[in-house]
Amino acid sequence: MASKSVYSQRDPVLKKRDDFEDILEERRNSSDLRYAFKCYTPVLYKGLVPCKPAMLKTIVLQSDSLQHVINQVSAESGESVELVQEEAAAILEEMAHRQQLSTVRFFAFTLSKAFKSLFRSVCVNEEGIQRLQQAIHEHPVVLLPSHRSYMDFLMMSYILYTYDLTLPVIAAGMDFMSMKFVGEMLRMSGAFFIRRSFGGDKLYWAVFSEYVKTILRNGYSPIEFFLEGTRSRTSKSLTPKLGLLNIVMEPFLKGEVFDVSLVPVSISYERVLEEALYARELLGVPKPKESTSGLLKARRIFSEDYGSMHVYFGQPVSVRSLAQGRINRAQYNLVPRHIPRKPTNEAQSFVNDTAYQLVRMQEENMVLKPWVLIATFLMQNLEGMELSQLVEQTVWLRDLARSFGAFLDWPDHTSSMKVVSSSLSLHSNLVSVCGGQVRPLVAAAQGSESPEALLFEQAVSALSCASYRNQVLHVFLRPALLAVAMHTAATQRKDEVYNCFSFLRNVFSNEFILCPGEAVQDFDEACYLLMKCGAVQILQQGVVTTESGRVTLPFLCAMLEPFLQGYQVVCRYLCEEANDNLTEKLFIPAVRTFAVKLHLAGSLRCYEALSSDLQKNALAALLRLHAVKKVKTADQVVLKVNKLAMNSLEDTLGGKIPTQKPVLARL
Repeated sequence: MASKSVYSQRDPVLKKRDDFEDILEERRNSSDLRYAFKCYTPVLYKGLVPCKPAMLKTIVLQSDSLQHVINQVSAESGESVELVQEEAAAILEEMAHRQQLSTVRFFAFTLSKAFKSLFRSVCVNEEGIQRLQQAIHEHPVVLLPSHRSYMDFLMMSYILYTYDLTLPVIAAGMDFMSMKFVGEMLRMSGAFFIRRSFGGDKLYWAVFSEYVKTILRNGYSPIEFFLEGTRSRTSKSLTPKLGLLNIVMEPFLKGEVFDVSLVPVSISYERVLEEALYARELLGVPKPKESTSGLLKARRIFSEDYGSMHVYFGQPVSVRSLAQGRINRAQYNLVPRHIPRKPTNEAQSFVNDTAYQLVRMQEENMVLKPWVLIATFLMQNLEGMELSQLVEQTVWLRDLARSFGAFLDWPDHTSSMKVVSSSLSLHSNLVSVCGGQVRPLVAAAQGSESPEALLFEQAVSALSCASYRNQVLHVFLRPALLAVAMHTAATQRKDEVYNCFSFLRNVFSNEFILCPGEAVQDFDEACYLLMKCGAVQILQQGVVTTESGRVTLPFLCAMLEPFLQGYQVVCRYLCEEANDNLTEKLFIPAVRTFAVKLHLAGSLRCYEALSSDLQKNALAALLRLHAVKKVKTADQVVLKVNKLAMNSLEDTLGGKIPTQKPVLARL
């Protein structure tokens, strides 16, 4: 995708962002029952009459596209067409939503009570709501929220009901359907349930895609799904999944609709409800199964304070505008529309670029609270800091973040000491303040437990705190990659610094949102931001550190240090301890055991090396770089290590040797 259309060099501070309104303020001052039973008359797509769920199912089952696949499956399997038709109807019955206004009103009432108990405020950008209302009236709409909590999809529907907008039809995992009572309640409020993976089930895919496209083509409701596919346990954006995005763009590509509006939504939490649960999952504790009894046990969260929440509805993105000059839609006229076809490489590349652009838009509109800046310093100072020093450093980082374009919610007309102290108080489960000293609770574990058990509790606290630092990583990522590249290259030559930058960017492209093919644009953006804050001077052939850069650049390097160390640990394990029968399933627990051993020996302080998320991303990078390859043996697939490449990679990540890569002509 053309970089200039999205990430043009501009002063990010000048970016206009909307004002917010706290939607809980009115709820605290008026009747929840009256709110739930208000007159609900949402604006519909081109004023059309809503479609009953039963009629929607009939349209899907009788569609030419699904009938074509039913006939195909019948011919391939030998089953009668009638039997396959019944299978398709059963799949749709299990999948489809059955939205009922009475259930929506029940949720409106109960969620009002819940949200007032959990959050101090829920702030929404009203201009974004107005843009969404206009988009719903004009074109089919796809809502694409970020995904950090189970609370996300409940909050989305609650907000749309509050503002009298059409409620979305929401893609939900099949796990929710198994929850007695709650699963059906979710279905009746707009959820439709899909399997986590379809395998090669042609009929299931056909029913699913036709169901989504029928809703989209006819504009019955906005469709809502999470581009990342699952909740991020680390608060970093995940690599986008393309399956559903391919489906919702197909009606436009085939000329069945004039346009489709994609609306990125950024949901930011001052304190995430599942923070400790996520940390335990990253350390290998199995994810609890979704159940009604589990939901009831979670009632204790209502005694906690989760601070404020911000929901920012971004500018609707026109698929028609994005496709201009990228996609030749005439090719879709060569095959009847109802015949499924595999996306062309051109279309797949277009969808992939669009997905990355949308996730970056989500990141840019994430509202960051002071705590994420505080957590950044605490993760670099696990032994603790003087409170006065922490306040001073946080203010410095606030100004740097603003110069890089961060969307900060820092209270005006309040002393910095009060802002920091308030944040520390809200997150007292992760940090202690005693005698003017602030310490993360990482080192607080004590008692007669085994060293491994103590390390586990320390790691839970550290990874919970790190998840808040991760919220701000997208702001500093490109300048930080450049800072590490300058340190690794050990030269001011621009071409060699770029080589290192490009190498690091490639290694970490599974870890962070880095758009494919945009290394030069990212390098330019990093140079621009570091020059703007006075950390470097950019010469025709060189990148030179300034006096103020001697403070800024080491700080930026330290932000990426946990990831550099974590990847080095993975490389060390594969070089030193991996055997010939190592499978992907055994890889994560084996690396974790190795990292625990290094921690207990005192040779590793980086808790992120224990995280399954980092370990999976590192393995994906090593496979992509051909340092590891999958080899099929008689009964399993094993990981084979190229030890020469692995040692070289570990040395490069440690800054011991420079990278040698071809230089682009423009540099």
